[in-house]
Amino acid sequence: MRRINQILTNLYSAHRFLLQDGALDDKEKQFFESVDVNMDETTATMAIHQLSLYLSRHYQKKVIILLDEYDTPMQEAYVNDYWDEVVSFIRNMFNSTFKTNPYLERAMLTGTVCPALSGITRVSKESIFSDLNNLKVITITSEKYEDCFGFTEDEVFAALDEYGLSEKKQEVKNWYDGFIFGNRRDMYNPWSILNYLDNKQAGMYWVNSSSNSLIGKLIREGTMEIKQLVEDLLSGKTLCMEIDEQIVYHQLQDKHNAIWSLLLTSGYLKVLKKEYQEKSGRWYYTMAPTNREVHLMFEDMIVDWFARSEGNYNAFIKALIANDLEAMNAYINRVALSTFSYFDTGKNPSGEEPERFYHGFVLGLMVELADQYALTSNRESGFGRYDVMLEPLYPEKDDAILMEFKVFQPKKEKDLEESVEKALQQIEEKNYEAVLTAKGILKEKIRKYGVAFKGKEVLIGESAIYKSCLPTPVHPEIPIRLG
Repeated sequence: MRRINQILTNLYSAHRFLLQDGALDDKEKQFFESVDVNMDETTATMAIHQLSLYLSRHYQKKVIILLDEYDTPMQEAYVNDYWDEVVSFIRNMFNSTFKTNPYLERAMLTGTVCPALSGITRVSKESIFSDLNNLKVITITSEKYEDCFGFTEDEVFAALDEYGLSEKKQEVKNWYDGFIFGNRRDMYNPWSILNYLDNKQAGMYWVNSSSNSLIGKLIREGTMEIKQLVEDLLSGKTLCMEIDEQIVYHQLQDKHNAIWSLLLTSGYLKVLKKEYQEKSGRWYYTMAPTNREVHLMFEDMIVDWFARSEGNYNAFIKALIANDLEAMNAYINRVALSTFSYFDTGKNPSGEEPERFYHGFVLGLMVELADQYALTSNRESGFGRYDVMLEPLYPEKDDAILMEFKVFQPKKEKDLEESVEKALQQIEEKNYEAVLTAKGILKEKIRKYGVAFKGKEVLIGESAIYKSCLPTPVHPEIPIRLG
């Protein structure tokens, strides 16, 4: 709240001339001087209302109020768990500023998860707008002002010509095109384009300029389904979903499509197709990552999940490539110990925790090994299970890898070794290698790992088939637990 108080204090400091024009009485001057970083909540919520009065009296006309990124404090509050206090404060401020303010001519509010995009996220049903009248809401799918949220392609190409960068048009289009507002396609993020013109090279300008903490938190702590859909998006697939543009923060972790609504309205996803289903009476949107810049943002966000593992995650990747089972076990347990709780929402401390972690782990594999492997996964392998196939892009050099992830079930298994053995048996029984052998990959070039989770404890075992290079299946060996 002190940050908001500081902004209001700066606003008042910029209008101190009002104290000298004789239009304020003593009580009003006293209120003016009371606006500082230590003011109480009542003073802060009335600050814009009172300044409207002073300015209206000085200029003899009503005021126009522009409020940019109105939802930023709420995002911070949501991420850092002080939501109720901030919503109460903003509701009271909005009421005094926009509802009971007779000195207001009109106002424009813009809100966005990412400040570079001029404001298109609507926060609804949070009571902050419940008292306001005559609101006109413009969102990312609205046709009104559809060419005003960003730069058009003609504007971008003209700027490139002016800067002597005409030959870079296709590069800029690949990196930054893709935003769609209403029916207007080929819109560009102004912040990215301005930085490109200044630096004359492509880079992740937008995502590095804003906080992705809310998006990262929602995906990191999200369900198995959310992580699987992110995996689809990163692999080039599309997502078809019903969208609600009225973002409800309290539903972001509970309503299944809320996060995708947020990603769309904040510019991380673009609409490829919109279809009305007569039977359900609902609109469904087919979406994909907006452009290359956003795609790389998702990848960097996933890599950052494991940054706190102090290099153990990268060490695990190297051990996996080298087929060093002992090192794999050592490093994955260190990674789990240091990052496990990072994926926990706190709502299900003994339920989905392992799955939240290992689905995040699989996304990490997908990003880190993108230059060597194409990763695919199967979502139908049963409760507590998840199988992953890493198909080598260069099969003459690298082995193929099959991994079955399994959560320890104490009522069915006596220890992690048995969980690993069942995971390896699942690989054989389901004949997961058939897809790889059909593509000409030799059986002896296919590695198979069972990965079992018990809380933060992890055990990896390798199928004896790969080790012995036998042509027919044998019973998987039971791996030895690492100390």
